[in-house]
Amino acid sequence: MKEPRKILVTGASRGIGQAIAVELAQAGYSLLLHASVKENLYQTIEQLPAKAEYQALAADFSRPDAVGHFIQQLKKEHKDLYGIVSNAGIALDKPLSYQPEREIDLLLQVNLKVPILLGKLALKLFLKNREGVCINIASCIGQMGNAYQSVYAATKAGLVALSKSWAKEMGQLLPQHRVRFLSVAPGLIETDMTTNLDEQVLANYQSQIPANRFGQAQDVAQLIAFLISDRATYINGSTISINGGLL
Repeated sequence: MKEPRKILVTGASRGIGQAIAVELAQAGYSLLLHASVKENLYQTIEQLPAKAEYQALAADFSRPDAVGHFIQQLKKEHKDLYGIVSNAGIALDKPLSYQPEREIDLLLQVNLKVPILLGKLALKLFLKNREGVCINIASCIGQMGNAYQSVYAATKAGLVALSKSWAKEMGQLLPQHRVRFLSVAPGLIETDMTTNLDEQVLANYQSQIPANRFGQAQDVAQLIAFLISDRATYINGSTISINGGLL
């Protein structure tokens, strides 16, 4: 019997990452679930199907040494990795003129450098295995920009450029392959991050969405499950927007 494909989901403890983990487990994938600390994954694990295959991994992506150890663990123990969903990210909203350099560095580290290192690993593993899918969770903010989120927007726009570049790079390195690199750009999704926003701000955002509602984490999770599957083998280097028509 063929072993289930193994997928890494970073930032799997809540919100979009948690929904992705549950959706992929229900689809029969074997999961590597990442969070800053393993205890944060308990709620996600409780929602998985009874027979789900998973392993909990912890790494504080704000610490370069922890990231290095995490990458080495993946190289050593998970050479059969089929998919990576780079979902972990942070938002530190502030006018750039008042944003401390340490916050800028933190945004670049977590939102951009870690996905770059995971993509580097994916290129190596997938090149050897001749198959694999890497999906970067970007954002509509990376496409349209937003006041007080300039660094965040830059990191998310960077994920789009990375995915396109890696797809082209793999095409030159290995003409015959089943490797894909994609990015997904969610719009306003109901998560812990949006519930903390002012009601007037939320109402203003909703007024700009033709669907007249915010998205659900499940909406994004179902898209990810499709993109990872063999039903999407000709979707490569693309950025898929899921935003209710916001753009």
